[in-house]
Amino acid sequence: MKTLLLNLGLYQIGWFACVVGAAWGMGSAGASVALLLVLVHLALVEEPAREWPLLVAALGMGLVADTLHARFGILEFVGHEAGELAPLWILALWLQFGTVLHFCMRWLSGRYRLAALLGLVGGPLTFLGGERLGAVAFGEPAALSLAILGLSWAVLLPTLVAIADRLGGRGRYRPFATSAPARVES
Repeated sequence: MKTLLLNLGLYQIGWFACVVGAAWGMGSAGASVALLLVLVHLALVEEPAREWPLLVAALGMGLVADTLHARFGILEFVGHEAGELAPLWILALWLQFGTVLHFCMRWLSGRYRLAALLGLVGGPLTFLGGERLGAVAFGEPAALSLAILGLSWAVLLPTLVAIADRLGGRGRYRPFATSAPARVES
């Protein structure tokens, strides 16, 4: 349980750093925090070799998905041109998202329909949070943009879960990361 909470905590800190950083015009600072937290995750994980391909897959899928979302006017990343690749802070978030798939989201393993449903609902809700904090804006009509984001995430999340399943991984951090200090006997 401690591992799952630590993993979720690292992700949430990175998410807020990226989103608030982007909203305040400091997307690179937020991305730096998220990337540092990815490195912390990799230092703590028992099987880092199983994590790298998953992180790269999440990054690649996010790069394509959110670049297309921006180019087609589904999303506008504040302070970012639509014709460019997705901004660094959103790519850092995708890397960070890869860190939760073997850990606090491993309960989705093999449950691809549930992952699709979670993506359909959770993906747009996450972007709504980012919009409320001022990091993104939706194309008009906003309801259509949210629907397209939901459909995108209904494909992206089960695909990432399938990749995580294929790569394996026990979803544990090294014992020093979550264990209580050893007792000293006199």
